[in-house]
Amino acid sequence: MDVMTVTETTDTRTDTCAMPPQGDRRPDGKDKYTISEVAALTGLTAHTLRWYERIGLMPHIDRSHTGQRRYTNRDLDWLALVGKLRLTGMPVADMVRYAELVRAGDHTYAERFELLKATREDVLARIAELQGTLAVLDRKISFYADAGRALASERA
Repeated sequence: MDVMTVTETTDTRTDTCAMPPQGDRRPDGKDKYTISEVAALTGLTAHTLRWYERIGLMPHIDRSHTGQRRYTNRDLDWLALVGKLRLTGMPVADMVRYAELVRAGDHTYAERFELLKATREDVLARIAELQGTLAVLDRKISFYADAGRALASERA
């Protein structure tokens, strides 16, 4: 399984989320991306990227001498994690809280653990609900497949 590294508090302490790097990433040290390049790599709009920064979901984004945002591979990793958290249905307020905890440092591990554990439980509940829905669909599909065969054999 490919694993993407998400640097959380320092360059040496890492966490991982299961998602391969997106697009053509530059080598570390040469990884300066404009907002339009990040939008193309992530599928997010420039407006969403600016909003993430404004609400505190994104860490500080470096700027060029002309004031343009310059994203790094580390920022892309963070955005990939945020994308996964969005897919879980985690409320934006909880994602912002998680980001604040990450920036606060290692002493917040327990609170991060609880937040992610609660999110995981929500995801498992949604999966169970979807499995029940899938079972209903499978029964209906089977019914219509059988009915279609029966009609075809009657007409033959």
